[in-house]
Amino acid sequence: MGLDLAIKNGTIVDGSGGSRYRADIGIQNGKIVEVGRIHSSANEVIDAEGKVVAPGFIDGHTHMDAQVAWDPLGSCSCWHGVTSVVMGNCGFALAPCRPGQQEWLARCLEAVEDIPTEAMMAGINWTWETFPQYMDNVAKLPKAINYGAFLGHSALRMYTMGNRALTETATEDDLKHMGDSVSEALGAGALGLSTSRASTHVTPDGSPIASRIADWSEIDYLVDVMARHNHGIFQIGPDVASGEAHKTFLNRLQKVAVDSGRPVMFGTLSTRQGADPFPWQSQMQYLDDTVDAGGRIFGQTTTRPIIALFSVKSYLPFDNLPVWRELRELPIQEQQQRFADPEIRRALVADEAGMKPRDDTFQGGGAATTDPKKPDYTNLYALKGVDWDDPTIDELSRMRDQHPVEVMLDLMIENEDQLFVQPLVNETPEDVLGMLRHPRTLATFSDSGAHVCQEMGSSLQTHLLSYWVRHRKMFTLEEAVRMVTFDNASAFELADRGLLRLGYRADIVVFDELAIKPRLPTVESDLPACRNPIS
Repeated sequence: MGLDLAIKNGTIVDGSGGSRYRADIGIQNGKIVEVGRIHSSANEVIDAEGKVVAPGFIDGHTHMDAQVAWDPLGSCSCWHGVTSVVMGNCGFALAPCRPGQQEWLARCLEAVEDIPTEAMMAGINWTWETFPQYMDNVAKLPKAINYGAFLGHSALRMYTMGNRALTETATEDDLKHMGDSVSEALGAGALGLSTSRASTHVTPDGSPIASRIADWSEIDYLVDVMARHNHGIFQIGPDVASGEAHKTFLNRLQKVAVDSGRPVMFGTLSTRQGADPFPWQSQMQYLDDTVDAGGRIFGQTTTRPIIALFSVKSYLPFDNLPVWRELRELPIQEQQQRFADPEIRRALVADEAGMKPRDDTFQGGGAATTDPKKPDYTNLYALKGVDWDDPTIDELSRMRDQHPVEVMLDLMIENEDQLFVQPLVNETPEDVLGMLRHPRTLATFSDSGAHVCQEMGSSLQTHLLSYWVRHRKMFTLEEAVRMVTFDNASAFELADRGLLRLGYRADIVVFDELAIKPRLPTVESDLPACRNPIS
């Protein structure tokens, strides 16, 4: 019997970090069955002459929980070579969920992850209650990529405790019920449990999300359930309210890692903003110290800044100001015409002067667009490319001898697709490089599926291959492919992915190493019942 698919004449970069070689790949029933010079017949042949053949990329930090219901392709992740994603990060999930809680969970996802509630309510056929039922639902949906999921702590608390989850610590009875749900979820294929202590993670009314109400003894209890099963990863959104808060958080997290023996993951971030940052170098040392103490721990990092994107087609930092609010209701072309009117320009500039001054508080989630502070124009860029070399609005303002708002107005008049990018964290390339080079970090923090009107992090992998490999030459192609394939597969305990080996899943990406590169983001109106996501 012939092969289902043969990929011939390609240059194999197999995910191990080892040297490339030329070979064919034979696939049958979704698995790799031949590697070498293939002579067998195949139902389909892909000629990969001049191209790299690599394992499909793995993204372990996404929020695709809702999008999987209406987007069979898994965009934008699939466009960047991603074949497997992990959703349900930071305690946010759509299951378990009692009848009547659906809109509440959706609004919490909107408040933190910027996924519009109306899109979720219109695009999801909400037929499940328990986590196993949700996974059954995902399994039945048409999909182009693979989906794994964490059991979300905030959803679990709401399911178990109702509204008490937002104000009270758990009772012994609550803990037992939640522990039983953890066991049930692991049995249904959950990759583990996720939670958040991040001060930026709030409910629609601005109060802490349910997982932040839990005390550490509750976390100890739930992670210990995974330890008893000897299965499951614990992922957590860190408290970065200040450098001191971050240190306190990490000290307590180390105890969880050492006591449980389960793999622990959290976001490692750098910033030069704020009065009391906890340097990324200290976070890297913390990873090593935790392993030396007997824990298993990974930092999740990005390959570029975590950002807020603004445009005339989506959001601008000034949209909540009175004069701007009225103008922004108009069609784009009419807005552009008014942007050019001298009297209106003066009013728009005057309106900006009344904005709240920026302080040292980190703004994440939806707050970067719903309650923006006065922009720091030295940290607001006019996006021209994807190579981290865009001019700031402050630079353009001084070059043109114009107010920064006038600069932005002129750019939007010239090009209705002009994007402005504000780095929130990881804004310094050399800091990001330092984290990426550390052996205990994972290049896997795209947030794909979330912040759809705010950023586009799904190009993490192609940015790594174009910027850090080809442009900066800081990693070889083999090293970079390993980082987004085998390293992630190993950390997430995905035993049959991440390498091009006999018997492994045939999740494969074929690309031109000299051309692979993310394009500029665009604003598209493609969400159910919504408008203005960025892709």
